[in-house]
Amino acid sequence: MKLLPRSLSGQMALLIAVALFIAQAINFTLLLQQRRQARLDQATGPVVTRIVDAEERIAAGRPPNDHNRRIRLVPRSPIAQGQDRVGEVEEALHAALIEAGLKPQRIETQVLPITKDDPRLRYVSQARVERLLREGGELVVAVERTDHRWLVLSLPWSRSESSIISRLVAQTLILYAIVLVPLLWAGRRISRPLRSLAEAARRFVPGEIDVPVAEGGPQDVRDTITAFNALRLRVTAMLDEKDRMLGAIGHDLRTPLAALRVRIESVEDDTDREKMAETIAEMNSTLDDILSLARLGRPSEPPTEVDLAALVDAVVEDFRDLGNDVVFAEAARLRMRLRPGLMRRAVRNLIENALKYAGSAEVKVVGSARSVVIAVCDRGPGIPPERFGDVFDAFTRLETSRNRETGGIGLGLALARSIVRDAGGDITLENRDGGGLVARITLPR
Repeated sequence: MKLLPRSLSGQMALLIAVALFIAQAINFTLLLQQRRQARLDQATGPVVTRIVDAEERIAAGRPPNDHNRRIRLVPRSPIAQGQDRVGEVEEALHAALIEAGLKPQRIETQVLPITKDDPRLRYVSQARVERLLREGGELVVAVERTDHRWLVLSLPWSRSESSIISRLVAQTLILYAIVLVPLLWAGRRISRPLRSLAEAARRFVPGEIDVPVAEGGPQDVRDTITAFNALRLRVTAMLDEKDRMLGAIGHDLRTPLAALRVRIESVEDDTDREKMAETIAEMNSTLDDILSLARLGRPSEPPTEVDLAALVDAVVEDFRDLGNDVVFAEAARLRMRLRPGLMRRAVRNLIENALKYAGSAEVKVVGSARSVVIAVCDRGPGIPPERFGDVFDAFTRLETSRNRETGGIGLGLALARSIVRDAGGDITLENRDGGGLVARITLPR
């Protein structure tokens, strides 16, 4: 299947080429059979007529030779033993002679090549002489009579089928040129707007200004492009409505949370007041994660040129300012084009995850010719390898090592992976030797 062309025009051309080849193969087989049958008829018909005429002459007491001396009566067969014989001619002649009322004993045949000194070549053109020397021959037929004498005659015979094969090859090439060239042109005419449609679908990002795909090609392709343009507008409208709804939900939820934050100030017990404030802060953080995850497909922040090493260093400094144990290995400048706010959020989520379950984190940035890797390492309990994929699912927490005391509802890694994949990269997890976890963000350069 890997050898098949991937384009529409290529597959159409291949299909027609195979169909033409099969049709020509069938045509060649039928034509070859008809040619062989016609050659057999042309050989047996004159031979039977001359042998019958010769038998009648012999029965009348006259010599068997006609005025052209094309048949002669000899005491033994001139055909040497062990020579290649034409079995189909012998069988056809035997059946035809019996049908004519004769009783042949044996029939032997042999094809002899035509030589340059053959006197018959003096009466044909040079081109025909060359063809006869190359393909022509002389069929010698010897028929044994009941008196064990032999009637011998010869007639022209073709020794090769190359002429008919060359004509069929030329015919096939002409058919290919007549059929495949217009077909390839039509296939390219159809596939060109389809390629434009596929490219527009790959480039389509809701919310960004996008020019509708130009309609072209046959009517079916035009209808498909029209439907895609309409679908693009409907998707954009639906996502706009979703953003408005998310904004309203965020506003409506933050208002009562802010009111609760004010009301807890009246709580006299300091411990209860702190727990309430922590709960409200966690609800606000969760609301931010949910809204960020829902809006990730339509980020309002445009991509900009940033120094990725400096960006990660700034995130690490924010954690240090809060008294967290986070170590950053200095790295060279790495200029990349991305959405800095979202990438900070992804790195921050990984560092928070390491701090929650290990109490400390080590961060480093390594660049290569094709990619950049941001590694966040910890010495926590790690994750079973079979659960690596589960922790990236939204609202998923591993109860064996991630209890409620660590906080969160399982959106940190899901949000981080969505941000990184939106930037064209991915996140992978790996357990460290000696305990702990390594979370790697890999971005293409």
